[in-house]
Parts: sequence; C-alpha cells; structure tokens
Amino acid sequence: MYPEEIVKPMKLELTNSGFSELTSSEDVKSALEKEGTTLIVVNSVCGCAARNARPGVIMSLSNESKPDNLCTVFAGFDIEATNTAREEMLPFPPSSPSIALFKDGELVHMVERHHIEGREADLIADNLIQAYNEFC
Repeated sequence: MYPEEIVKPMKLELTNSGFSELTSSEDVKSALEKEGTTLIVVNSVCGCAARNARPGVIMSLSNESKPDNLCTVFAGFDIEATNTAREEMLPFPPSSPSIALFKDGELVHMVERHHIEGREADLIADNLIQAYNEFC
C-alpha cells in the first residue's frame, strides 16, 4: 500500500475537480446504485495517470453532457474500494489507471490502461466526450 503523503496530491487533482473519493466497498456499491450516469476513475501513481488519464478526465468535463456522478478510487491505496470497482468493471481485466462509465449501475464504456498509455490527454478526453454524448 502506498503512503498517504504520496497519493494525497494525486487524489486532490480529481477531488478538486468535483470527484468523490470512494474508499470502501460500500461507497462503490452506493455510488453505482444512483440513477443516471456514474464515472469511476481508477487513479494510480504511474506516469500515464499523471500525464494522460487525470488531465484527460478533467478536460472531458468541459463537455455540455457529462456524468451525473464523478467518483474515484486509488489503486494501491483504497484497496477494498478498488477491488469492488474492478469487480463491477468485469469482463475487463484490472488495470490502473482506468476509467469506467456506468449508466443506472451498468457498465457502458471502458477506457483501459492500454487505451491511456502513449495517448495524449486530449485524445482521452475526446474518447470520454463521445461516451458522454451517447450515454449521458
């Protein structure tokens, strides 16, 4: 498990942009029980999370259509919440970072690590915006 002082600034990047931290299994289940759309970002300490995923997710929120609920778990820190979120993302294998869009509790769009690595933040934002326009 990563020390809190390492993950705190990485968590703040999303929470300062309106994301709710999910730290337990119950938090994840409660978030997915909400009506409408829920975005869950599996945050990470890796470079592609800092350079591509978090900035891309934040950029995507400038779109007119966006998810009703914004949530995040932190891989390697919020272990229970991350494991529960990943169970809800099946059949996709666990990856960090990753981004999942749910509609009324059902997974409708997934961005896996291999879609994030080596791609600029604006491409990730465009991918998410297309999903928001379709599902939100």
